Amino acid sequence: MNEEKSSNQFKKFVIKRIINMFIVLFATLLITLILVGPTMDNILKRTIEFEVNEEIRNTKGLVFNSESELQEYKKERIEAHIKSLGLDEAWYSPKRLWLTLIKVMSLDFGRAYTLTSFSGSAKVIDIIMERLPRTILLFTSSTVIVTIVGLLLGALSASKVGSLIDKLTSGFAIISSSFPLWWSAMIMILLFSFTFSIFPARATPLISSTDPAYISALLYHMILPLITLVIFSFGTWAYIVRNFMIGIMGEDYIMAKRAEGIPEKKIIYSHALKNAAPPIITVVALSLSGSIGGAIISEAVFDWPGIGKLYYDAISVFDLPVIIGLTYITTIVFLISIFIADILYGFFDPRIRV
Repeated sequence: MNEEKSSNQFKKFVIKRIINMFIVLFATLLITLILVGPTMDNILKRTIEFEVNEEIRNTKGLVFNSESELQEYKKERIEAHIKSLGLDEAWYSPKRLWLTLIKVMSLDFGRAYTLTSFSGSAKVIDIIMERLPRTILLFTSSTVIVTIVGLLLGALSASKVGSLIDKLTSGFAIISSSFPLWWSAMIMILLFSFTFSIFPARATPLISSTDPAYISALLYHMILPLITLVIFSFGTWAYIVRNFMIGIMGEDYIMAKRAEGIPEKKIIYSHALKNAAPPIITVVALSLSGSIGGAIISEAVFDWPGIGKLYYDAISVFDLPVIIGLTYITTIVFLISIFIADILYGFFDPRIRV
C-alpha cells in the first residue's frame, strides 16, 4: 500500500514538473517576442520575400515583359502571403503574437540573414541542428568526466580532512577557479599547439563534413578543448562535493555504520555519497546547462564548430533570426536539464515528492 502511494506521489510530482516546464518555456518565449516584436516582423517578411523569389525562379512558364511587371507581380505575391499569415496586423495584436508563438515553438525560425550551414542551407533550424550535436558532444563529455573525477576526489578529501590530498584538492580548486576559462584556453593553445605542436590550434577540422574521415578528425580536434575544460573544472567540482560530504560524514548514522565495522570505503561511496546525491545532482544539472550556455567564449577561443561559436558569429554579424533561434533552443536545453535534475532529486529524496 505504501509503495502504491509512493508511486502515485511520484507520478503527480513528474506531471507537475512537466506542466511547470511548459509554463516557464511559454512565458520566456512570450517575453522574448514582446522584446523583439518589430524585429520578428522584419524576419518573417524577409522570409516571405525570399520564398516568393524562389517561387518565381522555380515556376516554369512565367514570362514578364518588363522589370516593372516582374516587380509588380512580386509585390502582389508578397502582399498575399503577408495577408494569409496575418502579418498585415500589428505585431502586438493577440492574433499575431499567437501566430509567432506557434511558429517559433514549432522551430520555424525563418532564414538567416548572412550565415549558412556547412551544407549551404540558410534555414536557421538547419544551421542550429547541424551545430548542436557538436556542443553536446564536447560539453556533455567534459561534464561527465568532471563529475566522476570530482565525486571520487571530493569524497576522498572529505574522508581525510586536513590531509595532504585534501589540501591539494582545495588549493587546486581555488587556483583553477581564479583563472577565466578563455585565458586558460589561450594558455593551453599556446603550450600544446604552438610550443609543443601536439594538438591543432583550431578545433574545427579543415576537411569537409561530408568526408568519411570527418568524425575521427573532429574527435581528434576535440581533445585539447576537452582536456582544458576538465583540468580547469574538476578541482572546483571536487571541492563542492567535499563540502557536501563533510557535513554528512559527521551524521549519527555514519557513526553507527562505523560502529558496525563496515569498511570505510563502503561507508563513503555507498552510504554517505548516496545521501549527498540530491544537491550534487542539482549542481550537475546546472553545470551542464550552464556550460552549454557559456559555450560562446570557450568555443570562440578554440574555434569549435558548435552553437557557442555560432552564437559568437551571429552576434558579430547581427544575424537576428539565428540569435533568436539559439536563445530558444538553449532555453529548452536548460529547462530539460532542470527537469531531469528535479526528477532525480525526487527519486533520491522521497520528501521532495510531497
